[in-house]
Amino acid sequence: MFSASLPIYRIAGVREIEGKLIPSARPSLMERAGRAAAEDAVHLIMDRPGPILIACGPGNNGGDGFVMARQLRQAGREVQVAFAGSAQALPADAAKAHADYTAAGGNVVSDLPAAPAHGWALVVDALFGIGLKRAIEGRYAGWIQTLNAQPAPRLALDVPSGLDADTGQPYGTTFRATHTTTFIALKPGLLTNDGPDYCGEIKVQRLDIDAPAWLAAAGQAITPALFRDQLQPRPRNSHKGLYGDAGILGGNAGMVGAALLAGRAAFWLGTGRVFIGLLDANGPAVDFAHPELMLRRAAHLPERLSALAIGPGLGTETGSAALLRTALERDIPLVLDADALNLIGADRELQAILASRAAPSILTPHPAEAARMLGVSTAAVQADRLQAALDIAQRHRALAVLKGCGSIIATADGRWFINASGHPGMASAGMGDVLTGLVVGLLAQGWPAERALIAAVHLHGAAADRLAREGIGPIGLSASETIDAARGVFNGWLIEAQQGSPRDKGHEARHLTARNGP
Repeated sequence: MFSASLPIYRIAGVREIEGKLIPSARPSLMERAGRAAAEDAVHLIMDRPGPILIACGPGNNGGDGFVMARQLRQAGREVQVAFAGSAQALPADAAKAHADYTAAGGNVVSDLPAAPAHGWALVVDALFGIGLKRAIEGRYAGWIQTLNAQPAPRLALDVPSGLDADTGQPYGTTFRATHTTTFIALKPGLLTNDGPDYCGEIKVQRLDIDAPAWLAAAGQAITPALFRDQLQPRPRNSHKGLYGDAGILGGNAGMVGAALLAGRAAFWLGTGRVFIGLLDANGPAVDFAHPELMLRRAAHLPERLSALAIGPGLGTETGSAALLRTALERDIPLVLDADALNLIGADRELQAILASRAAPSILTPHPAEAARMLGVSTAAVQADRLQAALDIAQRHRALAVLKGCGSIIATADGRWFINASGHPGMASAGMGDVLTGLVVGLLAQGWPAERALIAAVHLHGAAADRLAREGIGPIGLSASETIDAARGVFNGWLIEAQQGSPRDKGHEARHLTARNGP
């Protein structure tokens, strides 16, 4: 579980690495990629009989497919290759791969063959690679529709054809893979937006290339390795004062539950004391389910707090804006969520105060809140989630997490992280409030802001994953249930970090692996 995190590169970065390596690479990168893909295919269908269908396109992705086909034939598998283009029009490396395949006795047909009586053992998408920026039409669109209808495993090479490797946006007809073998390093579009729905299980074939040695990676996939150094045992001689005082400010009329969820999450993660300041004048004076929490009126939160979260159930009335301004002026780590973000998006003076803060600020928008902060549509945010997260972080000189499928954490200096833990059952009320509580709880305990946010986002999803494995969800999972699960996962991490032996492989080990090619 504590293996190093995986670098992520946008298309331009991958192209830069390839450009540095292609002139001198022996064997060629295409030969390495095709071999690696063939190796993955063999492992994927080792006991599955029948022929393999590889659909090759008119560029280098098709060349990878020709190398793969040759390697699989040499391994004794029956292969059928469909290629509608002209061999003479292929790029040089792809043309060589085509010639080597046919010289080895391989056949090529110009249209997709009918499926055999017992079906294909595997269908492979080697049509278009990471550079595609347009909708696939005509013959190739029809091919993809046919491939998607096959009941066999469906393997994409590098990226499913039709999917933007930078953004995770599908361009019309898109290959829907059960497995994706991607080359050199991860790309952001595989991990966020619609990418996970089209990629299936992802394997990284590094092709014996240490990508960061050629180009520093601005992005990383989140694993607990990024915050392992914070997972330290507590001294036996402990008291609650060692573990901070967290404040939660929100809970307006009809929304008290949001503040309580955040407070419970912070307390369950080990915060020494949690104070909840409620705006609802008729709100409770005690949380009878969890009387450990200390409830106050919003104006009566303690002055001395280790960290403060504002937003869960805050509302957008004038009084809320005044409380937000006061919070922004406090010299403590601050988590801004929900209506706090909506207020900032509508008020330039609040934006200026936020950008001038010296203490850490953490922003946790969902796509609609991010759109309000950037003055664009929600669709525009989703069209390039990574850029939207970076824009928010840089504009407000803060850490930001753009929540959603493949939550993206961005820093003000342009670095970014993508989280792969979690599942669709988390699309339910109160989940964002729990995340806010997890973040402020770690901040209150003295965690550095960046690692607190990374850990909380990953923990949030990992807790939901654990519950799903135990039969709780994904459908019908509640935010409250994730709080106790997060405590369990977090304590498991502490034990693993101390013992150095894995107990729970976790989400990232099941869905993201990195390997060197043959």
